[in-house]
Amino acid sequence: MKRIIVLHCFFLFVVVQVHAQKQDPLHWFSDYQQQNKTAIMQQYIDFIAIPNIPVIKNALLQNASFLLHEMQRAGIQNTQLLFSGKTTPPVVYGEVKVPGAKQTLVFYAHYDGQPVDSTNWHKGLHPFQPAFFSDKIEEGGTALTKEQLIDELKDNYRIYARGAADDKAGVMAILQAYIVLQKQKIQPTVNIKFFFEGEEEAGSPHLAAILHQYKNLLQSDVWIICDGPQPSNGKNLISFGVRGDTHMDITLYGSKFPLHSGHYGNWAPNPAWNLVRLLASMKNDSGYVTIKNFYSDVQPLSNIEKQALAKLDQDDEALKQQFGFNQPEMKNISLSEAILLPTLNINGIESGKFGALSTNSIPATASVSVDLRLVPGNDYQLQQQKVIQHIQSKGYYIINREPTDVERNTYPLIAKVICSDGYNAQKTPMNLPVSQQIIHAISSISSRGLVVMPLTGGSLPLYIIEQQLHATAISIPIANYDDNQHAANENIRLGNFWNGIKEMISIMIMH
Repeated sequence: MKRIIVLHCFFLFVVVQVHAQKQDPLHWFSDYQQQNKTAIMQQYIDFIAIPNIPVIKNALLQNASFLLHEMQRAGIQNTQLLFSGKTTPPVVYGEVKVPGAKQTLVFYAHYDGQPVDSTNWHKGLHPFQPAFFSDKIEEGGTALTKEQLIDELKDNYRIYARGAADDKAGVMAILQAYIVLQKQKIQPTVNIKFFFEGEEEAGSPHLAAILHQYKNLLQSDVWIICDGPQPSNGKNLISFGVRGDTHMDITLYGSKFPLHSGHYGNWAPNPAWNLVRLLASMKNDSGYVTIKNFYSDVQPLSNIEKQALAKLDQDDEALKQQFGFNQPEMKNISLSEAILLPTLNINGIESGKFGALSTNSIPATASVSVDLRLVPGNDYQLQQQKVIQHIQSKGYYIINREPTDVERNTYPLIAKVICSDGYNAQKTPMNLPVSQQIIHAISSISSRGLVVMPLTGGSLPLYIIEQQLHATAISIPIANYDDNQHAANENIRLGNFWNGIKEMISIMIMH
């Protein structure tokens, strides 16, 4: 359930200066790209044209079947679908055992996507009909044919489709990296395991069961997570941790059905007003959450992290101008500092009707969906409980189902609270030998520089991997920072896609 909003400036980071190399270790890649671009791009376009949302019947299984077939064509060994149940989307698994290799790396990405409303997309675009443009549409990009896209193959060209960036770009970058090595007759230096999940956007509800069931199959030295966007400055990014995530749905009640606002206004309780007051009590005007002990268990920064934060070179003013707002929610700290804190975010509010459907009535219910991002030190269940206790402190009777008539006649304020599963934040030490290997590998092909981040703002189920397999995980995001992931007009910049393949190759042949 990543729900990542522009990773290019999240959290503190250290910029690794990349010194001039005597020779790019992948100096041959551009020739390979030109010779194989048609096959590579066609495979990618075919993949993102397959719907990847669960509301479309068999869509996720079709994605899994496509991947399984392509992995088998590539000669990947022991390919199979890992199920935790007959009705759950499978993990697509495969492996490559390298004679003499002393390390095993699992390469992770996910093939499922966020829900879509095609009516919100740019005119003429459809989430599952890939469209091609010379640049981002909002910046004057013009439509291209597929033939133009492939023939000219300019870095700024874009492909628009759901999943084009999040996260089918990651899946294809990993798969193509191995295919490149195979065709170039270059042997990887590590054993490779492929792990493509189909429920990440739903919160990975069956991931723990799959990891537990196949724990022997999935033993490794480290997991490489290919998901999320890179910085806006064009530098490559390595992240050694991610935030945790969980969700809560809260519904308040008034009458059993909507009432006429003229006949019953000022008398019948209005749950919409109650919800507004309740939500307002959870944050102050400076953007800080006022729920008791909300920040009390946040893990303090290390001295190294504090030093890196102090040296951070980030232009918040330019970001605000680009995003189109004047004043941030947390007024007294920078974006990088804000990402160090847990969040309480409103995803959506619903009560009554609006616009042409509006009626002169008092709504019967008011609901809000919130997500909570977690940082090291937070436990998602304890964080949920803090919210529940705050609601109780405002006089609400808490239930997890619809209220009975007896409850309605007994309690003046009733709140139904539904807590979703979640996962905690995860961090991998940056000084591990394998961490340093990966930094060196990525820096060797990073002509623009490398950003190394102890933690990023988005969320991935890395805590589950750590919990179930006692494994470490390192994230290598490859998508463009303005990819519109989780939103209308999702897109991938071609330069990021090709660079992502190179990053995955560099890890597969690292020393």
